[in-house]
Amino acid sequence: MNPAHTFKVFYLRTKIKLIATLSIRKAAKIIFKSFVTPFYKVISKQPIKNAEPIQFLLNKKIINGYQWNTPQTKKILILHGFGSAAYKFKDYATMLADKGFEVLAFDAPAHGKSDGKTTNAVEYSEMIKMVIDKFGPIPIFLAHSFGGMALSLALENVPHNKNTKVIFIAPATETTTAIDGAFNLLKLKNKVLRMEFEKIIFEISGQQTEWFSIRRAMHNIKASVLWIHDEDDDTTPWADALKVKEDNHNNIKFVLTKGLGHRKIYHHKETKNKVLEFIEND
Repeated sequence: MNPAHTFKVFYLRTKIKLIATLSIRKAAKIIFKSFVTPFYKVISKQPIKNAEPIQFLLNKKIINGYQWNTPQTKKILILHGFGSAAYKFKDYATMLADKGFEVLAFDAPAHGKSDGKTTNAVEYSEMIKMVIDKFGPIPIFLAHSFGGMALSLALENVPHNKNTKVIFIAPATETTTAIDGAFNLLKLKNKVLRMEFEKIIFEISGQQTEWFSIRRAMHNIKASVLWIHDEDDDTTPWADALKVKEDNHNNIKFVLTKGLGHRKIYHHKETKNKVLEFIEND
């Protein structure tokens, strides 16, 4: 964590603890807002090579993205993680476009060049469904981190079958784990505050926190899945993904790496080779 992030965390922690002495509800709202707000927007300073900019409107927010190698029969949608942006996956887009695929990638709400200051898994999944409606059919999806959670929710509500291909790279498997991490980072051990936080999630979504789970969603997903995860991932831990593996879904192939963590894994040459092999294998 860089000094700017350290200061933000310290300031937020102090603010929450002070407000919690006056109102648990207000403190929980502050935590929730911070949970759905990226620390900062990452934006490419250079034009994206061979990419055609595209956009559409979602919940009054302009969603910006890119198309490569259009039009083609087979399309791939790339989905980035929380605090990231579509341009981070330009190497994948170039690689797949060179293989004859049309590639789509969008900045999620509140990310990159898209509008908004906050977003959540439900809104991100709504974005995915809209992309499918506007640009589909899309038979192949590649998702990293938070993009994996959003994709799993979207796939529960869009037509797909065993011929649909999904690549999860270090997906955010359990929302409860992400919340545990946020509360630990802020050094908040107040159980009443945690309960109020989760109450807000239910009020907004109509679902308990545990519902936002790739493990739960996988029971409703028919697609063929390649799941690549690193044993040393400290952001989306392998322990969560291992529970999915132990469920013995016959439509998931797991690839476990070592020493790549949460972000190096999608840049790694072997990961890219595995992705390409999975996509091209009929």
